Amino acid sequence: MTRLEQRESAVVNVLVQGARLFDPVEGLDVTADLLIQDGKIVQIGDKIAAPAGTRVLKGMGKTLLPGLVDPHVHLRVPGQEYKEDCVSGSAAAAAGGYTTILSMPNTDPVIDSGATLEAALERAKEGAVIQVGFLAAVSVGREGESLTEMRDLADRGAVGFTDDGSPVESARLMRRALQYVRPLNLPLALHEEEPSLTRGGHMHEGAVSATLGLGGWPGIAETLMVARDIRLAEQEGARIHLQHISVRTSIEEIARGRERGVRVSSEATPHHLVLTDRAVLSLDSNFKMNPPLASEDDRQALIEGLKTGVIDCIATDHAPHAIHEKEVPFEAAAFGVTGLETALPILLEELVAPDLVPLETIIRAMTEGPCNAFDLERPALRVGATANLALWDLEARWVVGDRPFRSKSANSCFLGDTVRGMCLVTIANGRLAHDELEVLA
Repeated sequence: MTRLEQRESAVVNVLVQGARLFDPVEGLDVTADLLIQDGKIVQIGDKIAAPAGTRVLKGMGKTLLPGLVDPHVHLRVPGQEYKEDCVSGSAAAAAGGYTTILSMPNTDPVIDSGATLEAALERAKEGAVIQVGFLAAVSVGREGESLTEMRDLADRGAVGFTDDGSPVESARLMRRALQYVRPLNLPLALHEEEPSLTRGGHMHEGAVSATLGLGGWPGIAETLMVARDIRLAEQEGARIHLQHISVRTSIEEIARGRERGVRVSSEATPHHLVLTDRAVLSLDSNFKMNPPLASEDDRQALIEGLKTGVIDCIATDHAPHAIHEKEVPFEAAAFGVTGLETALPILLEELVAPDLVPLETIIRAMTEGPCNAFDLERPALRVGATANLALWDLEARWVVGDRPFRSKSANSCFLGDTVRGMCLVTIANGRLAHDELEVLA
């Protein structure tokens, strides 16, 4: 059974007064009060009286949103805690309005055994201020040669399985993995890359890579594996989740698979939705990620895929790195960028404010989509639901990097950008996880 762990703390009694309550899945968009007692939403309405001992939050001009859910985060636990850990990573997530995150197993050691998974879950239970779950590896050591003990890992609480950071190169092993997970009813989350085509690549293959003389990474390297794995999932009747999709041709393959009834969900990152490979002209290593930033045509396809639901999740692929791993020449730099603290603000600034994507679509892709993909309880602004929500000032403007990051790492590709929307308070699983109002007081 899936396990989400969080540090024990007192549940809250809070009254939010006069906020816009926005939950598109619930069909809710009203200005009202919302009362939380003992960590649960007990009343929504006008002029609710605050019971004794209840904290009152003035919500006028603010927006209360369901807690965000990120299905693709690197907490670096175990073994790489100098980059991130459950304390810092969950605090960063809470500051970004997240109440649940799922962490990847490409750690040291790899989360490929029951004992390692249990240890990671215990670390989350000791230090995480929001709910944290872990995916386990598909293959032992993420080496692509033999399958992990999937049944045991599922029994101990794995949310799903992935060799993220590496593809499952062997079609034979992939087929066996699909056969094993089908009765477990857990998804395989897949990093789609054909390594023989990406070897030596540092950025998207195209005019910009040619101008810079950097090794190119062709989009077809992603699409070939997307097409293969959709076909294999169709053959085996299993569920797959495609991670950080980046190019138009991959979206086209997903759409065709969906039309045939394949159980495939997919995600895009904020950075792929708002940036292109032209950002790499700066040779700033904070624009180096896997998969790489692609063309403007690919970016437009991602936006359209998000609007039509072919892309049903937005995931940060939050990948913290230490300074010495990024402040090197572009070719030598590690792949990956942070994203938990900037995800919704950058999407509000670049997609919602210019009317490119409705706020409803963004919130669905950051709540309903990930929960459907990984069978998680969806955060909801609904009487009777556990309080997983965040109070936002959606019009507040701030510059990324001007305030200290909660993450241990600062390798954001949005450093210096002005973004829109500040998370003021986050309540996760009925517990206070982030309180910007206390900082601002």
